Amino acid sequence: MDRRSFALAGLLSAALLLAPIRAWAVEGYRGAVAAEHRLASEAGLAILQEGGNAVDAAVAAALAVGVVNPSSCGIGGGGFMVFFEQSSGRVYALDYRESAPAAAHRDLYLRDGTVVAGLSTEGGLAVATPGELAGLVTALRRFGSMPLGVVAREAIRLAREGFAVEGHLARAIESHREVIARHAELAKIFLHEDGSGRREGETLRQLDLARTLEEAGRDGGESFYRGRVARAIAEIVAREGGVMSAEDLAAYQPVWRQPTHGRFRGQDVYGMPPPSSGGGVITAVLNTLAADDLPQLEHNSPTYIHLIAESLKFAFADRAAVYGDPTFYPVPLARLLAPAHGRAVRRRLSAPRTHPVHYYGNSSTPDDAGTAHLSVVDAEGNAVALTTSVNTGFGSKVVVPGMGIILNNTMDDFSAQPGVPNAYGLIGSEANSIAARKRPLSSMSPTIVVENGRVSAVAGGSGGPLIITATLQVLLNALVFQHDAMAAVSAPRIHHQWAPPFLMLDEAINPLSDFPLGRIGHKIHRSKRGASVQLIRRSVDGRLDAASDPRKGGRAAAW
Repeated sequence: MDRRSFALAGLLSAALLLAPIRAWAVEGYRGAVAAEHRLASEAGLAILQEGGNAVDAAVAAALAVGVVNPSSCGIGGGGFMVFFEQSSGRVYALDYRESAPAAAHRDLYLRDGTVVAGLSTEGGLAVATPGELAGLVTALRRFGSMPLGVVAREAIRLAREGFAVEGHLARAIESHREVIARHAELAKIFLHEDGSGRREGETLRQLDLARTLEEAGRDGGESFYRGRVARAIAEIVAREGGVMSAEDLAAYQPVWRQPTHGRFRGQDVYGMPPPSSGGGVITAVLNTLAADDLPQLEHNSPTYIHLIAESLKFAFADRAAVYGDPTFYPVPLARLLAPAHGRAVRRRLSAPRTHPVHYYGNSSTPDDAGTAHLSVVDAEGNAVALTTSVNTGFGSKVVVPGMGIILNNTMDDFSAQPGVPNAYGLIGSEANSIAARKRPLSSMSPTIVVENGRVSAVAGGSGGPLIITATLQVLLNALVFQHDAMAAVSAPRIHHQWAPPFLMLDEAINPLSDFPLGRIGHKIHRSKRGASVQLIRRSVDGRLDAASDPRKGGRAAAW
């Protein structure tokens, strides 16, 4: 098949993939919210329609998605927010990532010198100090226009009155049913008395969580961090063998950080800095690709896939070697994100071959699990990219009795020992080792693109390390190939994270790609798995084009 026929086959495949879902795209001029669940998008949009701004709407949507997709996120987890303020033209980055307990140490998961599988993913030792509620309150107090009690109303209603379980949550319950059954409080929420999971279409009510959210709305999270809720969290963590304490909760503080920044095709790209690796890796890859004529290579052609994959390998190798919490480890971000570094990496890329792992750096891809992203743009042009997580599906599986809070298992995002992979197959160095009050490295990638002083795109996703590669490709789809929002998030994608050394291709990518890519050395895995990306694009006339990734069944909202 010649190049033109190959391209035509790829376009036909994409068209067939997109045809059934084009109806899910939404447009508006006064505001848009793209969350991974339609009820969360609607919760955020309702706040915009009541006069709230982008931060108010983002907090409302984040709280709502924690209720309707509780396997992904919630107030027992943490996250990152990137905020563009139209009036000043400034971009802010808020880190409310979970932190290690004061009693944590680098050998926390070692027994007789060996890392014990499971200790960092399930049970009390997996729980890091939650930052979600503190972060949302901090953002509201600085940039919001409504109190927490107002923006939390829809999340509280959904928890109290219930909602119909949708496909993503039903599948998450079924795939985790055996482990859910081992945890009585979790089972009370998601399993029937006969042990079967709640199915799509069933009504799920979370009365304990509703009361907890109501209390947070009244006191701004004070009880969660310094009152009866904090004591209840510390008690269950201790009972489950963990070391996080009430003192850890009382000491927790969100951190304002300087966002990452890069220039690509005349636009400013802002992302989240360490302890997120998303902003750094995406900016580094965009720098590597800056001089390439990507449209000439053709979207998802073997040459294009090879170029993206090789660029990702270098960036992920750097991630493994030097990324971590900057309070504890000096991440050389300025060097890694310098355009000169991108050009140097580009010179090392080889068109006719790939290379052994050690060529890219000195040091099994999972299914999408416990993370959610939402994008918001308001009528004034303010924008929020917010990613929130409990880490893997249903976090640590520990639920606070009487509170309905599912606690995270974010401790697994640390490097238990240098070179030992975590649940996502990612490895790290001393930079991401466990230490008291340290924040683990993350793949969350909330991203805002600004052109001529106005937001042009807001994006981010869920899905472990696939978040980075998916967000990157969605941005390329929108900025380079001029795809509309739905086409950009729906198009088939690739993934490469350097180690393990496999190139994952979406099943919808032209199967004729396998031979040329394999011939130059790529170890190819075909997969149905993929991150879920939420995107808002803004045109020059102010029209907002919003889409939620169909891979997770979401739907955006706009007016």
